[in-house]
Amino acid sequence: SAVSGESRRSTSGSDRSPPRPLPPDRRVKWKGKDLFDLVCRTLGLRETWFFGLQYTIKDTVAWLKMDKKVLDHDVPTEEPVTFHFLAKFYPENAEEELVQEITQHLFFLQVKKQILDEKIYCPPEASVLLASYAVQAKYGDYDPNVHKRGFLAQEELLPKRVINLYQMTPEMWEERITAWYAEHRGRARDEAEMEYLKIAQDLEMYGVNYFAIRNKKGTELLLGVDALGLHIYDPDNRLTPKISFPWNEIRNISYSDKEFTIKPLDKKIDVFKFNSSKLRVNKLILQLCIGNHDLFMRRRKADSLEVQQMKAQAREEKARKQMERQRLAREKQMREEAERTRDELERRLMQLKEEATMANEALMRSEETADLLAEKAQITEEEAKLLAQKAAEAEQEMQRIKATAIRTEEEKRLMEQKVLEAEMLALKMAEESERRAKEADQLKQDLQEARESERRAKQKLLEITSKSSYTSMNSSTTALPTDLPSFNLISESLSFDFKDTDMKRLSMEIEKEKVEYMEKSKHLQEQLNELKTEIEALKLKERETALDILHNENASRGNSKHNTIKKPQAQGRRPICI
Repeated sequence: SAVSGESRRSTSGSDRSPPRPLPPDRRVKWKGKDLFDLVCRTLGLRETWFFGLQYTIKDTVAWLKMDKKVLDHDVPTEEPVTFHFLAKFYPENAEEELVQEITQHLFFLQVKKQILDEKIYCPPEASVLLASYAVQAKYGDYDPNVHKRGFLAQEELLPKRVINLYQMTPEMWEERITAWYAEHRGRARDEAEMEYLKIAQDLEMYGVNYFAIRNKKGTELLLGVDALGLHIYDPDNRLTPKISFPWNEIRNISYSDKEFTIKPLDKKIDVFKFNSSKLRVNKLILQLCIGNHDLFMRRRKADSLEVQQMKAQAREEKARKQMERQRLAREKQMREEAERTRDELERRLMQLKEEATMANEALMRSEETADLLAEKAQITEEEAKLLAQKAAEAEQEMQRIKATAIRTEEEKRLMEQKVLEAEMLALKMAEESERRAKEADQLKQDLQEARESERRAKQKLLEITSKSSYTSMNSSTTALPTDLPSFNLISESLSFDFKDTDMKRLSMEIEKEKVEYMEKSKHLQEQLNELKTEIEALKLKERETALDILHNENASRGNSKHNTIKKPQAQGRRPICI
């Protein structure tokens, strides 16, 4: 965030309205604390001890002092004067120390920007994992119907150093990020951001402020100040300190002009002295030392009443959100099941309608066939009658001829020939009549079968019609339940009663989640190693930076951020006198 010397405020996601600005004559007298408190109230931030207002003067970073007037600082003369609202001190364990959701979100945004700007070194495989949590925080659960190929094309998710190090297209990177993104289903935004911070806090350069210094011999070194202590680095290696001074092993820190002195608690260890380039830098180093040391000691004491109250409220809010998410998940599941049932019924109804249409068409074809067969049978029957009539006439003619007396032999022979021809014609007519009669019988049989087929088609259509009617009634009765909770939350006010049984059950679930998280951490490390092995073949060795080489050397030795210094002890140490 950034605010100006004119107390300009950017809008925040808080419901509360911003404080009313004071008149110009009052703002001229504002101290740093007044402006800082205004920003915190606007954001709804209560964990103010991590943050500060930063400005730049003569290429040097400086922080606004709380007890000094804003305009009395050595701020730039041009207007408007810009201050950046940033985290000044970092937690040792983000999950345990960051209570408010807004605090977690501000740290997430700042650490993400530092990784993308390469102010914090992040190995390639961890960059892909962090990118997947950033996508989960922004887009919610992965949905292949919504998050299609190319949906991350405009997102800045990986450091340019990582992209240039491998022969991989943007589509290949997106595929690997999406594969992990799909595994984060069910995580809310605040949970995804916290997972991001839990991974980022183990990076070697996380939360370290670097300053260029020289030792007594004039050797150029780097001083690193973070939540665990002071560290001395080689200028070419910001990952592994040459020597470290944990806060619980430092007796005194002081400076005189440009000379800075670190006195260890163990008097047998030599005092470490170094020089910085500017007096302003020494003041900044001392500010960071005092603030980090105070937080270091504060972590090892019982929480203040304010912090206890904030943590209790955060637990209640977390429990409420978890119950709300579970309720919404149940409602979503019920709605999806009802929609699936409805879709199945609609599909079945459409199928039955198609079957009814097909049966109706078959019935119409059967009726047309039956009409044609009936017409053909009638024609054949008429032809058979006509042939029978002709056969009878031929028989009558034959009898008449036989009865006629033929006197002459020639007439007799002719008459016999005519009789023979008449008999052959009659026989032929009888055979044709018999054949036509059989054909008429066959057509009658075909007509009877066609009418039987028509009857069966009508019966099947009646069955399908009655089944469709039953299905329609059934679908109407299996519609969405009237008591299904609605997603319209605008006009309703939500209230929840936290019962002991619910809290116990949630506590058991949280314990179970812790066990699952430990198992998942092993799985996560295996996944990181698999991804590293998978993309190793695509790495361009000549593009490796010095930090890449140093990180690989540390990984091969088994070195990490936490085993390069002595771990601080919670009790039994004398306080530091600064």
